[in-house]
Amino acid sequence: MPDIDLDMPMQDAGQPDPIVPIVVSSNPDAGEARLEAREASRYLLAKSLFDCREYDRCAAVFLPFNVGREPVSVATPVKSSKGKGKETGPSVLATPIPPRNTLPQLSQKSLFLALYAKYMSGEKRKDEESEMLLGPADGGATVNKELVELGRILDAWFTDRAGKGLERKNQGWLEYLYGVVLIKGKSKDDGQKWLMKSVQRNPNNWSAWVEMNEALDSYEQLVEIAKDVPESVISSIFFVYASQELLQTYEDLEKPLTGLEGIFPNSLFLKTQRAMLLYHSKAHEQAESTFSECLKIDPHRIDYLHHYSDILYVHDAKSKLAFLAQAMTATDKFRPETCYAVGNYYSSRSEHEKAVMYFRRALTLDRNFLPAWTLMGHEYMEMKNTHAAIESYRRVVDINRKDHKAWYGLGQTYEILGMNLYALFYFQRAASLRPHDPKMWQAIGSCYDKIDKPHQSIKAYKQALKAGMTSSYDAGSSFGSGASGGEASGGLSPEILYEIALMYEKTNNKEQAAAYMELTMESEGDDDFREDGTGATKTTSQARMWIAQHELHRGNLARALELANEMAQDGYEPEDTKALIRELRTRMDSERQQSLG
Repeated sequence: MPDIDLDMPMQDAGQPDPIVPIVVSSNPDAGEARLEAREASRYLLAKSLFDCREYDRCAAVFLPFNVGREPVSVATPVKSSKGKGKETGPSVLATPIPPRNTLPQLSQKSLFLALYAKYMSGEKRKDEESEMLLGPADGGATVNKELVELGRILDAWFTDRAGKGLERKNQGWLEYLYGVVLIKGKSKDDGQKWLMKSVQRNPNNWSAWVEMNEALDSYEQLVEIAKDVPESVISSIFFVYASQELLQTYEDLEKPLTGLEGIFPNSLFLKTQRAMLLYHSKAHEQAESTFSECLKIDPHRIDYLHHYSDILYVHDAKSKLAFLAQAMTATDKFRPETCYAVGNYYSSRSEHEKAVMYFRRALTLDRNFLPAWTLMGHEYMEMKNTHAAIESYRRVVDINRKDHKAWYGLGQTYEILGMNLYALFYFQRAASLRPHDPKMWQAIGSCYDKIDKPHQSIKAYKQALKAGMTSSYDAGSSFGSGASGGEASGGLSPEILYEIALMYEKTNNKEQAAAYMELTMESEGDDDFREDGTGATKTTSQARMWIAQHELHRGNLARALELANEMAQDGYEPEDTKALIRELRTRMDSERQQSLG
């Protein structure tokens, strides 16, 4: 056996490989199949290096080191050769030099692997340069430095393909990468167009669908995109997935989701989407049941289980949350979802420092894991560190402007700082994303009250009432029994009714204020109003006190005394109640004596 020189230099990337049988490739395009067969051995080497996260070495297998380094030509005005550089007429722009394709002849499969490796190399360096979380270098200033070069290479490649009339033979992988590069480079609209081209040529590339969803800003935009994508099973899955990410209602998506589950009855991904829809619609008990079912089917599947930990946290189910965190840790303790669940567990025990530690650990593993940024902001608020909380929330909205929780968190933080105009802006952004959540409108109403705009506050509070009546906001509500025709499926909130009454009082509209105070009292429960009343609460007791004093000023002492006695039974504000009863009895005795005298 001859000796092999291990120090022999690697074959130059531009030199053709020995021809191997074409059967190595299954590509239906004969030209691409021939290239893939010729590159088979080098592709396996590059793929192994990519799997080992040696991205630069992977790219170097196919690409020379100086590829894409040519300067970009800039169009300049043509000036007269005479005189002092004055223009002889209108400014004429020189014809820009089109980008030149300097890539070696490679199959699309190998070229995609090499360029995607360069992209991942840039992402890796960006994370390394960012250093510590929330540090001076951790922010928007740190970018992927490979984006510009990749944009030039891909632009030149597509221009060359278009010039040769080979666009129809594109396979969609490089269109996907170009779309990602453009979106990362803040060219969202152009990136969406290239992602659309990618899914049209290769609809089975789920990564392209996911990136397209990340670039969506509204449900209306999703509807427009759905008109252009090829109609298929995977496009239907994308529509359900994107609608869920855009917080659409369960009722609107139940039918298409049920149809997909008829095709894939054992799909955990679809079961998870159903659980997420229930979770976003505040049907926490049903969502918990669905997540629990998924966990029983595949106890080692960690995807989306961090949302399950949120539900357990809301229900204060510490034992279940501890079991979930332990099970996820036993499967893979270095997944950001696992660290997130553990952080939720410590937060439920009010150990906020430990919770922050685990949320930071999740973000160290994946800086784009946005739920951890949001909850870390909540924990910093509990620790009274408003600056760190604002930075955490801002990191979320900088990446995903559709996250209503982060916008709402920013509003709460600025409200605590007394900066009510800023808080109002952030609450309005949250309400635009979550218009059926009464909590958003209630926060807006509170801000308008604080900046002394009672009329706008009344409008916001009434919108909160409307949202509470028409949405399945109550966690225990059933989606199959939603009310329609304007009837209250969740009932009227006594707190919101009370705030509306106070706003009318500020505008000196005593009649409307009294009417809403009466509604606040009736929300306790009445056969003529609601069967599932709230019972006596501090808010309803305050409303009863207001009406009693109002009747006192009107001279209706009997009604005022009746209300005061009811307040005494409620047990709220006993001293004020006793003082009111004494005053009423004194007035009534005085009037009785005057009538007798």
